[in-house]
This record gives sequence, structure tokens and C-alpha cells, in this order.
Amino acid sequence: MTTVLIKGARPYGEGDPVDVLVEDGVITDIGSLDASEDAEVIDAGGQVLLPGFVDLHTHLREPGREDTETIATGSAAAALGGYTAVFAMANTDPVADNAVIVDHVWRRGQEAGLVDVHPVGAVTVGLKGEKLAELGTMAKSEARVKVFSDDGLCVADPLLMRRALEYSTALGVVIAQHAEEPRLTVGAQAHEGEQAARLGYTGWPASAEESIVARDCLLARHANARLHVCHVSTSGTADILKWAKERGTKVSAEVTPHHLLLTDERLATYDPVNKVNPPLRTESDAEKLRAALAEGVIDCVATDHAPHAVQDKDREWNSARPGMLGLQTALSIVVETMVRTGLLDWRGVARVMSERPAEIGNLTDHGRPIEVGEPANLTLVDPDTEWIVRGAEFASIAANTPYEGMRLPGVVTATLLRGRITAREGKIIP
Repeated sequence: MTTVLIKGARPYGEGDPVDVLVEDGVITDIGSLDASEDAEVIDAGGQVLLPGFVDLHTHLREPGREDTETIATGSAAAALGGYTAVFAMANTDPVADNAVIVDHVWRRGQEAGLVDVHPVGAVTVGLKGEKLAELGTMAKSEARVKVFSDDGLCVADPLLMRRALEYSTALGVVIAQHAEEPRLTVGAQAHEGEQAARLGYTGWPASAEESIVARDCLLARHANARLHVCHVSTSGTADILKWAKERGTKVSAEVTPHHLLLTDERLATYDPVNKVNPPLRTESDAEKLRAALAEGVIDCVATDHAPHAVQDKDREWNSARPGMLGLQTALSIVVETMVRTGLLDWRGVARVMSERPAEIGNLTDHGRPIEVGEPANLTLVDPDTEWIVRGAEFASIAANTPYEGMRLPGVVTATLLRGRITAREGKIIP
């Protein structure tokens, strides 16, 4: 039996420090406790103890682009970032649009053993937006797929999206949409606004996202289905989500750390590390997204962790691939934008980084309360220590972080998956 005693932790950053005993993957006692001879002791020193983080939106690139990330290296990055479960997007090569591929991803995650890797199944065959993929087969496979998405591409055909939502209700799964009307973003390279006009970039209008979100909220309401909106980036989308939720629509939404902190002002450097889809928006958009996350209009934070090889990213802007790393910096960005500003306390951090994403992804053993009898999927955070971001030091194969050289607050000091320490003091525990 594995025994871990966390000495002097503050669950949710509240109250006096307590000791938390973990035995055989379960929290068995909380209070003032003595360590047994066989217990591994973590001296928390008053640090914040949270439920392990859950990421609904991770690109692990395997199969097909193992030169940029593997399930093993992505799992390591996740564990170091405080995550105990991640959802691996379907835009691999071959596409995860059938039971064979999703089961492969699931098994590879189990072999790595650092986080629970839940494959996301494609909504359409080959992500082509023409024919529904085998949703039922993937949902009933060994991987038990719970979320489906063509992320990277939008399910633009409204009839196809309607059919996917209708099927999802019988399967008890979630359809996650990359909201982008493709006819409005042909050749788009940056947020359509003052910066794009000044720099000569073709604009990506906010309406391209908002029109799809509005359409899909109406379709989901008609089908009584669960819709999840990926990487919300505009203030208008936040308004639509609030409108839909007030009318009982079963819609949830995520925001990325980079859309909470970064804006299109960064495009002035022409550095393609800042290129992402959807693009960085304006400061007024970021301000609205932060407020919507605090209010619960936007449910959770998801990284959209997108590793890229140097030859795909470090090139002329128009031909560079969009995407940023996110797993090892997500907590720090949330601390910077939401905790230090007073928009969220630590219980709020648990809500947006653990509890709500676990609920949306239908995970019953993650995002649980820190209480006796609950699974010991836990993250220990030093809220006061600051660190300097160095992409080359990340566990990911890629290093495309927009935060290079930044000093950020909040350090994950330990991660436990079902009571086993997977990361501690910046190192993976195999």
C-alpha cells in the first residue's frame, strides 16, 4: 500500500495548515497527524493544496508528429504543470476518428502513467467536415471517449453539427466546437482590428467565432444536447454564452491562459511565437474574458497546448503554424491574471482548473473535494514563489512558449495521481 503524508498544507488556501494522509490512492485522514515508518512525507510548509488540474484541450501530437510531442513527454509536461488528467485532441495523423486510434492513445497514456490521458474523438471522418465519424463505436471503445471535437477545424455545416449534437444526447457525450466560420477567415493571420491593419495582416474577425457560437447554442438547445465551446476569444462570444445559459442551454466554454493575458499588441514584433488560432484579441476582449471566467459565464481554463517543431514555427509569419505551449505555464498565468487581481480566490482556481473541466469531461474521479474518502488526485502549489520561463527547460519536445523570459508567480511543487507522486520540485517521479 502506497502511503503519502502531506504535512502542513492549506486546502484551497484557506484556514490553518493541516496534514493530509493518503493511503492506497485515497485521502484517509485530515488533521494533525504523525507519519508512519512507511509513509513518504511531503513538507508543504503552508502551501496551497488543490484538486489535480484537468485540461480539456491538449494537443499531444501522437500518432504522427512525435517529433514535436509524444504522449509520454506531454504527460510529463502536464504532471509538472499540476495536471492529473488531460484530453488529447483528435487532429493527429492518422486522425483519431475510430476506435483503433483512440484506444491506441488511451493505452499509450496508461503506459506513461503520469496523468490520465483521455482521447478526444473526431466529430467527422478525417476532420473533413463531410461525414460523421464513428461516435458510438468510440464512445463504447476501451477508451470510453467522452468528448468529440474537430478542433483545429470547425464543424461548419449546420446540418452535420445538428446531427452530431442529436447523436451525442443518446451517447451521453459532449460535442466541443472550434468556432470559426471558415468563409470569414480565408487567409486570416491576426485579429481583425487596428493592429492587423497597421501591420498588413489579413484580419480574422470576431464575428467568425461569434456567429458559429450563436448558431450552435441554438442547435444544442433544439437537440437538448451538451455543447462545449473551445478557446473563447472575444467579448461578443462571452455575451452570447451568457444569453444562452440564461435560457437553459446546455453549453459550457473554456478560455485559454494566453487569451486571458496576451493581446494583439504583441504582433508588432512580427514574432510568430504569438501566432495562434483563434488569434490574440484586444485588451478589452481579454478584460471581458477574465470577468466572464470569474462570473462563471466561461466555465474553465483549458491550455490548448500546441507544440510545434522549430521549422514549423520559427519562420515568416504568414507560413508559421499557429499554436503555443501551455501545460507548464497555465497555473502561473491564472495566478497572474485572476488571483493577483482579486478576480478568483484559490477555491475559484480549483473550480476553473479542476472541478468544472472534470464535470464537463464526465470524469467522476477528478476534480473531487479535498475530503476523507475522496480520490487523491492532488496538486500542491507554492503561491508566493516566482520563476522565469525558459522553454528549453520544459518537458515538452517543443519550446514555442510566448512567455519566454517572463517572471511569473505560482509554482507547482508536487502532483499526485491516485496517491502516487508523479512530479515533485520540478522533476518527474517515474
